Amino acid sequence: MIHYALKCDDGHAFDGWFASSGAFDDQSERGLLECPVCGSAKVGRALMAPALAKGRSAPEAAPPRPEGAPSKQEILPPQSGGYVMDDERAAELRKAMRAIRQFVETNGVDVGRAFPEEARRIHYGEAEPRGIYGQAAPEEARELIEEGIEILPLPLIPDERN
Repeated sequence: MIHYALKCDDGHAFDGWFASSGAFDDQSERGLLECPVCGSAKVGRALMAPALAKGRSAPEAAPPRPEGAPSKQEILPPQSGGYVMDDERAAELRKAMRAIRQFVETNGVDVGRAFPEEARRIHYGEAEPRGIYGQAAPEEARELIEEGIEILPLPLIPDERN
């Protein structure tokens, strides 16, 4: 089940529970959603904070930064609308991205294309909590995020000889 904060075109806020994000989209397109205050059928999702899993204790300390990863202060401030890094800092960033990927692959379980389903099972307490990685289509990743499931893409490092 997915919980959404909803809002009608008159600004009335209310909650809704749906079997999936697709179920919300389907009901919305078919005009089946209605504001309980004014009856408006023009209902959309409102901005909401991500859902946090309950029952697990928070980590006591932030995980250590991978060896060679630049600190926030080592990345130059924005200049002309973007971040500018010299060759040395770009190399350090690539090294840090490699270290992150290696850490995940060494300490996680590769679940392949079953990633979306396994992430949901872990999130909803149906499977043992553990670090996993795998593949998800962009729409699958978007649905996981909408459900409040915390995921991050693994950095891909382009071949340095290009």
